[in-house]
Amino acid sequence: MANDVTYSSYLDLDRLLAAQHPVSGAHDELLFIIIHQASELWLKLCLHELMAAREAIIADNLRPAFKMLARVARAQGQLISSWDVLSTMTPHDYSQVRPHLGSSSGFQSAQYRLMEFIMGGRNPDMVTLHEATPDIAAMLRAELDRPSLYEEVVRLLERRGFAIPADVAHAGSRAPWQASAEVEAAWAAIYLDPAAHWDLYELAEKLVDLEYHFQRWRFGHLKTVERIIGFKTGTGGTAVVPYLAKVLEQSFFPELLSVRTAL
Repeated sequence: MANDVTYSSYLDLDRLLAAQHPVSGAHDELLFIIIHQASELWLKLCLHELMAAREAIIADNLRPAFKMLARVARAQGQLISSWDVLSTMTPHDYSQVRPHLGSSSGFQSAQYRLMEFIMGGRNPDMVTLHEATPDIAAMLRAELDRPSLYEEVVRLLERRGFAIPADVAHAGSRAPWQASAEVEAAWAAIYLDPAAHWDLYELAEKLVDLEYHFQRWRFGHLKTVERIIGFKTGTGGTAVVPYLAKVLEQSFFPELLSVRTAL
């Protein structure tokens, strides 16, 4: 009965608030756990919206997709703000927690990896980080076997009559997106005459906003890690700061950036 629903029961707060299990005895471990758990909840929302936005784009039903993509960008703002809170942890604070983390690492976040894959940042080798959980590895491989969000956008441009070669629009989904002069030319035509292509113009800006916030999240991650552990190797065995600096150079939607120079 709806009358029996309470704030606590609807949100399942008993389980949610009992899901933190500090093991180090360090004061800051609760902060560390909650930041990462909250981030996973925001990532769950981002995936929910991105998957629905992709289906709307496939159906050429762009207006609902605009709201979904805008919501992801705002959720990413919450993820970005989380670094400000985590950065209150000093190197000494983290040193009390780190020995208890084992080989666990943020690189093992399946939801983060899935979000990267959906947006088009695809590296099949990254699935190996999740082989210990076969269902997760299978989910990630299934995503690699379908077109990314941006591939579906480019296919929409093709269907709308822009001169996109078939081998570009249907190049295969397992590799990262390769920048295309023809795709850049299509975006240039849209940006030069937005009144004639308003929904595609708005879609372009929603994608730019999405990437902008994603890269801000990556940058915040880099600077927070740098502040807390410097250039040490992370718990997963990765040189975290150099890796994060490298991925900052990668673009999900490269033609939407390069077209700004071309205009």
